[in-house]
Amino acid sequence: MVVTRELADELPTEEVEAAKARAATLLLAFRHGNQLAFDTELDLLLAENAEREVTTLLVWVAAEAVRKAYAPDVADRVLRGLARRAPYGTAEVAVDEEAAGAALLLEAVAAGDVTAVRALVAGTPDTTYLLGGLVQAVAMMLPLLPEGEADEIAAELRRRHAGRLPTPRCTT
Repeated sequence: MVVTRELADELPTEEVEAAKARAATLLLAFRHGNQLAFDTELDLLLAENAEREVTTLLVWVAAEAVRKAYAPDVADRVLRGLARRAPYGTAEVAVDEEAAGAALLLEAVAAGDVTAVRALVAGTPDTTYLLGGLVQAVAMMLPLLPEGEADEIAAELRRRHAGRLPTPRCTT
């Protein structure tokens, strides 16, 4: 049995269902070019200040559609392409490998600059390359650790994730 609890700022289930219906109305009107229905529903939402909830649901619907329509690597390429094709000045989303600042992230962490870390993460919607660069940096640092330190870190990670990690194989 799965137990869920409502967070303080979370919408009640009834409101989520109502918001889903409103998001579906917006999507149908947009898809079929019914500008009048789209504008009417959008005006109602703006008057009720429900923009955040409906935007979240629209993004969820879009993510589900992309997930069902494309293989994961293809879906990422499609979304990156959409971001790149946005008119200049409206999006300017950095989604390529060169824009992922793993070195900047490491420097900000080393300097204890929480604001810079948050800005880098928030400014990188496509974290694939950022996290990949971070993993590469950690791998490059491992040989610099004192003897036995990597084994202690691995043991601590195994303790934290007991039962979820495979046991190491003996290589002797």
